[in-house]
Amino acid sequence: MKVNSLIRTYPDIGATAYGHRGRAILSLFLYLELYLVATEFLILEGDNIDKMFPIKEFNIAGQKIRGKKLFVLVASLIVLPTTWLNNLGILAYVSAGGVLISFLLVFCIFWVGAVDGVGFHERGKLLKWKGLSTTISMIAFSYAGHTCFPTLYTSMEDRRRFPKVLLICFIASTINYGSVAVLGYLMYGEHLKSQVTLNLPVEKVSARIAIYTTTIIPLTKYALIMNPIATAIEEKALLRSNRLLSIIIRTLLVISTAIVAITIPFFDYVMAFIGSFLVVTMSIILPCLCYLKINGDTQNLLGKILIIFILVFASFIAVVGTFTSVKQIVTHI
Repeated sequence: MKVNSLIRTYPDIGATAYGHRGRAILSLFLYLELYLVATEFLILEGDNIDKMFPIKEFNIAGQKIRGKKLFVLVASLIVLPTTWLNNLGILAYVSAGGVLISFLLVFCIFWVGAVDGVGFHERGKLLKWKGLSTTISMIAFSYAGHTCFPTLYTSMEDRRRFPKVLLICFIASTINYGSVAVLGYLMYGEHLKSQVTLNLPVEKVSARIAIYTTTIIPLTKYALIMNPIATAIEEKALLRSNRLLSIIIRTLLVISTAIVAITIPFFDYVMAFIGSFLVVTMSIILPCLCYLKINGDTQNLLGKILIIFILVFASFIAVVGTFTSVKQIVTHI
């Protein structure tokens, strides 16, 4: 971005490095990542609402629908009107409060273990080599967001503070994720589920608060995640001025994510797939390739060797993680 002041978004970097083809590839990966993250939100909603209000089956027009699938549909209906909004400013402010709510979630989990009687006595096998690729993929997913960095950088008044902003964000995220991981391991050990909230005793007030906060935040973020995809489709089809067609496009997007969430309701495996295939590619592989293309001539030999090593390692993680996650998804369908 220092080389070319016209670069303002992540796809712009791809265009600078590889032309229109580079822009198209980065845009495809960007929108696919956003789409699957939105799908993950619906899976998360279905799992946690079903935890609070377990329903084995529900009959709709003679069709039997299991509880989780029903709640995915309910969550889709709730978020649907928010995707029609022209101004997402209100949702953005509510979503920003998710940082504080994340730490509230950690406190509630700690309270369940320390005060509500669960305790921190469980143990399990600390390192499982078999699940290492899945773990790395999930960690990659947790630190996704690199695609927003160019937009964040260009929107800052004092861009010199950008490295400090990133450092604070990554430290806060690491503390938050690490706390949940350690607490979940000490509380439930080998019995820990894909989401620690699914282990919490719902009869406890602190557990209910934790689950409620887990379900509220995705509802506010869904429209923010889907808006770039809908906007791209509308601009490509020249439909931005047609309000009715815009609503139809956004409705179809919500319906499609609901179908995917119902068909592949595996929160952990879908997360691993996003982390290995999309996040590793978008956050490591493609930035390295673009950097070499744009600044390769000015980079010294040691720098090039380091970047190539990162590319090889990231590619290995992407291939192994993607294969493992897809295999797990296919096995459990």
